[in-house]
Amino acid sequence: MPELNPRLAEVGSGFAAFLAPPGPEVVRFTVGQPDFNTPAPIVSEAKAALDRGETAYTRPQGSESLCAAVQGHLTQFDIHIKPDDVVITPGCKQALFYGMMATMAPGDEVLLLSPAWPSYDGMVRLTGATPIHVPVRRDNYHPDFDALEKHVSPKTKAIIINSPNNPTGAVYTRDETKAIVDFAVKHDLWILDDMIYSTLVWVDGGYTSPCAFEGGAERTITIGGWSKGWAMTGWRLGWVTGPTEVMDAVKKVNVSAATHVPTFLMPAAEKALELREEIEVMEASFAERRVAIHRAFSSLPGVLVPEPEGAFYILCDITGTGMTDIEFATEALEKARVQVIPGSLMKGGEGLIRVSYATSLENIHEGVKRLQTWLESRS
Repeated sequence: MPELNPRLAEVGSGFAAFLAPPGPEVVRFTVGQPDFNTPAPIVSEAKAALDRGETAYTRPQGSESLCAAVQGHLTQFDIHIKPDDVVITPGCKQALFYGMMATMAPGDEVLLLSPAWPSYDGMVRLTGATPIHVPVRRDNYHPDFDALEKHVSPKTKAIIINSPNNPTGAVYTRDETKAIVDFAVKHDLWILDDMIYSTLVWVDGGYTSPCAFEGGAERTITIGGWSKGWAMTGWRLGWVTGPTEVMDAVKKVNVSAATHVPTFLMPAAEKALELREEIEVMEASFAERRVAIHRAFSSLPGVLVPEPEGAFYILCDITGTGMTDIEFATEALEKARVQVIPGSLMKGGEGLIRVSYATSLENIHEGVKRLQTWLESRS
């Protein structure tokens, strides 16, 4: 039997081991998915497109009107591109992978701000490049620029950023984003900017694109999508945009890998970008939960929690409990019936647990109550 691709041996499975659905008696703080239904106008538009018979092949990069809608959406973030430089993809992961395949080659090195979402590491390895994990500041999970300078090398080709961040909940400031651009210009790097959580920011200033600064637009590949801000995770719709020469390469990858996303989903994605009221309801709910979960987890013995600034995650330091993160997560599930993600599943995440507050306030209060009882019983 022929051998498998040897690179796959280096690719991990991310959070999979701790994402398996437990019994209904378990409170889950693991799934990074809004607990809202997709807004009804979006669903109705998909149904209408089916009724109109929009089920045939169409423009590979996405319909002209949808690409123009994405272009218009991005202008609010100082991202100014041509609609023809937008490609609609089967989810944000695919958008990231397309951007990597267009810019990375075997032997390149790619900087990740660590702890980083595990899929980045795996996707970089699949291109033949090498992920270089650079630790962030432990007090607030923001970039450590001294550490970045220490990890850059002649092989460094790109840096991947994600703000608001999964798993940390950090939102990089405008000054920090400018410093990342300056760093990329200094070392002639691509910036892959994963902005999937850009609509979910709870601090002043909001999401800042590298494209807002001199030297940023010509080296930034912007990746986003509908999954998180519009409660459309299962729709698998994302976008990627950037300089024309990059997007010409991305289009080659797209037509070989996917042709295009389902035709009848394109009008629904366009409708989503027009909505405000439905999206604001979800955003307000997550903002309320963010306050509740930070206050609740901060009360747990031995647990330190920097204030989450965006997305719907908190990253808790549990070293004060005397347990490793694997021990904490395992015992929390077995003894408290609460499911969390151990940070050591991500390089640089040792001693941390990731908690998603994309769940109800009732679940937040009940889950923390159970953790409190369990932790106090150990002392």
